[in-house]
Amino acid sequence: MIKIKNLTKTYAGVMVVDIPELHIQKGETIGLVGNNGAGKTTLFRMILDLIRPESGEVLSNGKNVMHDETWKNYTASYLDEGFLIDYLTPEEYFYFIGSLHNENKVYVDEKLAMLTDFFNGEILQKGKYIRDLSKGNQCKVGVAACLLQNPEILMLDEPFANIDPTTQIRLKNLLKNLGDKNSMTTIVSSHDLNHVTDVCQRILLMEKGRIIKDIRTDVNTLAELESYFAV
Repeated sequence: MIKIKNLTKTYAGVMVVDIPELHIQKGETIGLVGNNGAGKTTLFRMILDLIRPESGEVLSNGKNVMHDETWKNYTASYLDEGFLIDYLTPEEYFYFIGSLHNENKVYVDEKLAMLTDFFNGEILQKGKYIRDLSKGNQCKVGVAACLLQNPEILMLDEPFANIDPTTQIRLKNLLKNLGDKNSMTTIVSSHDLNHVTDVCQRILLMEKGRIIKDIRTDVNTLAELESYFAV
């Protein structure tokens, strides 16, 4: 689904991403972990062609994301609230996202109804603009907008960071259920080792721009990661 070859990125002469090769298969749920400055967000942004590498390429379904835009039709991402249209209400934003994918209001409403527990009564019919929501509720809007698109690839950067514990658990269960029910490829960057190991089938550990561990998740994975970060 996604192949990375000889991908590098530098800032001010410092190598922030250096990945000789990485393959992510269709339907995999990937967790990307690492300390601040490990290169996780930079990698996300290169996969989404938001920044250009010094060298190498990212292939999505065999096509270079820098030269072919078909990947945009099946990829959904939420990186931070800066990517939302904050002068809209959540409802207006959801209908706008639906219209981009030729989905009508009835379809959007049906999809949103499935997210009632995740919203926890804090998003819809509140008469607020997105800019007036808390960061946690803005995150809910961003994640929900991704799910409205029924993507083949879903990318979430630190989705657990600003949401309360109840919503973290609901998001974790939502992602687990999506992984169990369909062939969507999901990549989640997170500092929360408990949630990411619970959700993801495979963990990529980044340090100083390189992937130093590629782990198939099992009962020992959390302890292995905790041991690494405890040093």
